[in-house]
Amino acid sequence: MDIIKAIIMGLVEGLTEFVPVSSTGHLILVGDLLNFTGQKATVFEVVIQLGSILAVVVVFWKRLWSLFGFYKKDYNSISGKLNLIHIILAMLPAVVIGLLLHDFIKNVLFHPLPVVLALIAGGILMIFAEKKKTPVTAGSLDEVTYKQAFGIGLFQVLALWSGFSRSGATIAGGLLLGLTHKTAAEFTFIVAVPIMFAASGLDLVKNLDVLSTSDIPVFAAGFITAFLVAMLAIVSFLKLLSKIKLTPFAIYRFVLAAVFIIFQIL
Repeated sequence: MDIIKAIIMGLVEGLTEFVPVSSTGHLILVGDLLNFTGQKATVFEVVIQLGSILAVVVVFWKRLWSLFGFYKKDYNSISGKLNLIHIILAMLPAVVIGLLLHDFIKNVLFHPLPVVLALIAGGILMIFAEKKKTPVTAGSLDEVTYKQAFGIGLFQVLALWSGFSRSGATIAGGLLLGLTHKTAAEFTFIVAVPIMFAASGLDLVKNLDVLSTSDIPVFAAGFITAFLVAMLAIVSFLKLLSKIKLTPFAIYRFVLAAVFIIFQIL
């Protein structure tokens, strides 16, 4: 039964990590439904997040290598070409705030009520970003400026509020700062690699003492499931986003918040 639960949780993580609907909110709700809770379950969620991040590395491997000077010929050699400075600027706000408020975030914001409020707030931001219709100044990753990268990093701070959704915050922020939907989503995925590896790695190191060798099959099942599903979800989401935009995802978040509330009442 633990293996089945692990696969279900891996499916949920892979499907929702890079879609603006809050993977954390889904994992909390599904974990409660499956009675898959506690400290070991929390560590399990960290491990399957690493599976999702590995999927980004595989899908965007050439673009990631280009940040270090490889495969330059495959991308535009224009002023402002995406480089490591963009990534550092986008990471900086969330890293600083996350380190300063780590215990508060884990102890206060990872509970049903804050998640419900974050789902609603994030949905409102996404709808606002769609309605605002900021003029596009970055139609590709190579046209993203340092100022836009840092601005997206500021929006990423909102994702420290569990349930807000990192991709929802950064894609909405990207739209408000002049990126296209596709460019904002791709930038979101690439920035996710270092910041989520760092955050998940820190959580994993802090909780290694609760794990044992008997956990390996369960954790491996969840990790592999999340990795495979996330690869499909990333490619599918990029195609879907260009057609339906963010509003349907915002509406889904409102529905999920209502489900949370009903679930808590019952």
